[in-house]
Amino acid sequence: MSSLKLEGAGPPSKPRRRRWSLMTIGKAPTQSQFLTIAIIVFVVLIGSWWLATRSGAIPPLFLPGLDRVWQRMLALAVNGTLWSDVQSSLYRIVIAFAISSLMAIVIGVLAGCYGLFKAIVEPLVDFIRYMPVVAFVPLTILWTGTDDFQKFLVIWIGTFFQQVLMMIDAVKRVPIDFIGLGRTLGMPDRKILFRIVLPAAFPAIWDALRISLGWAWTWLVLAELVASTSGLGYRIVVSQRYFQTDTIIGYILLLGLLGLITDQLMRAAERVLFRYNRRRS
Repeated sequence: MSSLKLEGAGPPSKPRRRRWSLMTIGKAPTQSQFLTIAIIVFVVLIGSWWLATRSGAIPPLFLPGLDRVWQRMLALAVNGTLWSDVQSSLYRIVIAFAISSLMAIVIGVLAGCYGLFKAIVEPLVDFIRYMPVVAFVPLTILWTGTDDFQKFLVIWIGTFFQQVLMMIDAVKRVPIDFIGLGRTLGMPDRKILFRIVLPAAFPAIWDALRISLGWAWTWLVLAELVASTSGLGYRIVVSQRYFQTDTIIGYILLLGLLGLITDQLMRAAERVLFRYNRRRS
């Protein structure tokens, strides 16, 4: 019999190799790839800023040059204004965020574990969290004046109610099998809470704190913009009155830098505190 030659027959083709694996769903970049791409993004943004101002496409009143902003920030640092503003803002955000976070963790964990607390807390929090924080600013001034307690209150209103729901969600994500195992071993509710629920939920709780810290920075600046005599937001308002765009841009960049630093510090702390957590970062 003569052998028949099938059309298209031949050795199996090799699967095509993906040219850029980062465009594959679920493929995370390596640390070197991540840093390289992040640096390129910032270089492109800074270069675009430099070109736009250097060419005169954007007037300095609307967007001052990078060199002008840098010189202005150096001058404020030398005369002590910059450090005084940073110190005031850091003090306010640390105190207010710590109080809000501690309250949210306690209330959120209780509401996530016990049905009675959930019925009390969740509907009320769902109701209040949709109220605009900006609308509370004049009321906080009326209630407490314009001292630091007013700034604490604005930050607390802006972060606490959102944090509570995130804490409840973090506790709900603890596998029910973990709790069932604790009951099988005869552990009382108190031990199940402290030995099973909290260790399992704390990585997600820490993530919630890291995210809500960004909101806290926003509400801090809002409080300092409206009624304050010091701080980063206050300096932005004063600069606006005198059309000091270089100071405004510099302080906005400084706020972004401070937020980035605090975020990275919390990420580093997470890797140290929760080594038992094997989630993919």
